Amino acid sequence: MNPVLHTAYLVLQISALMALLLPTAYIFVFAFAGLFYRQPAYRNQSLRRKVAVLIPGYKEDDVIVEVAKDALAQDYPRDKYDVVIIADSFQPDTLARLRELPIKVIEVKFDKSTKSKALNSAMAQLTDAYEIAVVLDADNLMAADFLTKINASFDTGCTAVQGHRTAKNLDTPLAILDAISEEINNHIFRKGHRVLGLSSAIIGSGMAFMYDFFKQIMSTTTAIGGFDKEIELKILKGNDKIAYLNDALVYDEKVQKEEVFSNQRRRWLSAQLHYFRTDFFSALKALLFKGNIDYFDKAIQFIQPPRILLLGAVILAGGMFLLCNYFIGVHSSLNILWVSCITLCLMAFLFSIPRSYYNLATLKAMASLPKGMILMLGSLLKIKGANKQFIHTKHGAVKSTPKPH
Repeated sequence: MNPVLHTAYLVLQISALMALLLPTAYIFVFAFAGLFYRQPAYRNQSLRRKVAVLIPGYKEDDVIVEVAKDALAQDYPRDKYDVVIIADSFQPDTLARLRELPIKVIEVKFDKSTKSKALNSAMAQLTDAYEIAVVLDADNLMAADFLTKINASFDTGCTAVQGHRTAKNLDTPLAILDAISEEINNHIFRKGHRVLGLSSAIIGSGMAFMYDFFKQIMSTTTAIGGFDKEIELKILKGNDKIAYLNDALVYDEKVQKEEVFSNQRRRWLSAQLHYFRTDFFSALKALLFKGNIDYFDKAIQFIQPPRILLLGAVILAGGMFLLCNYFIGVHSSLNILWVSCITLCLMAFLFSIPRSYYNLATLKAMASLPKGMILMLGSLLKIKGANKQFIHTKHGAVKSTPKPH
């Protein structure tokens, strides 16, 4: 090969290798650590804190009544929690049915709806002396012991807790892939991080906070998309820890349509890129001068490629360069690094996927994996401005809490 072309090829290959090896090493470290996660034991509780279960919804007439009924079925003392439906643009019939239930219904209406506005408006109107705020999505169903476990977790003195959000439907290949993706993130960004002494990532629902702390931090939150990212950064910037409860389950509807999948990922990716840009240098400064590893780690998380794209890129690029190296006769050290990168990436995924998903249904869903990669790539290419507009994800009706996996 021409020396100039050979040098250019090596530069391209080393650049691609580093671009993929670094994020692969990052997820591998936390995926491996997650194998050692053990749920902390709960203390014997004498204090039952007053809880506000905040459920904002935008045009969620199909699901909200059943979700409200389900939220009333907690094994927590009934006088110690209120279900608060924050109703944005609901039909009159839906509002009438909700008001028949022993819950609080707060109507809100905005020129441009956001979850931040809905939560702030509701808390401005609530007068009860709550101690814990639980935030759910309009399709979420809590396991019967969710509030009991959330309450117990605050005995440790934490200010924020993320519950284990998991799938309530596995009825399509895309839903299965979405469910697996969530469990991979639970393992890496929640279990693995807690094992290594870092904060759990929060998701946007199935999360709980000390009420006054949440009300104060939300009062300065203005995000249109990715409000959970904004409050997470504020928490970590203030050196507060976010705990994780793997056995406190909240069931979440997994996407079944390609359009919904693409819009949802586009919103998430846009928010992550936005907050990486705004907070990276601040997080780096906090690391260097204050030793705030949590805050810096979160900024680094935001620039991590989506797991499904990382897997595809590592396999495709690794396979391509290994094949080219074989024919060209390039250094064996690069081949060893490519094989290591592919191996670490595959192991990170294998460590992170729960055993309950090792079944025939998952195997069949894997046939849709290339389509999922293409959809994610398309979302990545269209993220500009997605965090500045409200993108609504419509949910379907699910009437009962599923059993744990």
